Amino acid sequence: MRDRGSAAIVTLVVTLAVTVLVASGLQALAGRLADREQARTAADAAALAGVRGGRSAASALAAANGGALVAWHVEGATVTVTVAVDGETATARATDVP
Repeated sequence: MRDRGSAAIVTLVVTLAVTVLVASGLQALAGRLADREQARTAADAAALAGVRGGRSAASALAAANGGALVAWHVEGATVTVTVAVDGETATARATDVP
């Protein structure tokens, strides 16, 4: 009966491997969620800056928040921007009208 402890070792190794895989998946998901939130923040800031300072101000503020301005649209007093951060995009709208 030399195989008594081998089942415990196999179980431990399998459990460890599954734990590592789940942790890696959760880390990737958390990174994407953080990038998405950063894109939303950058888009909000860029839209607000764009209302007063135009496209260049929106682009500068998006960059200052870690993003890149990928779309810009003005309709009347409303500015709509789309910002990308590490593959995640967010769109925000701002206006100068009460």
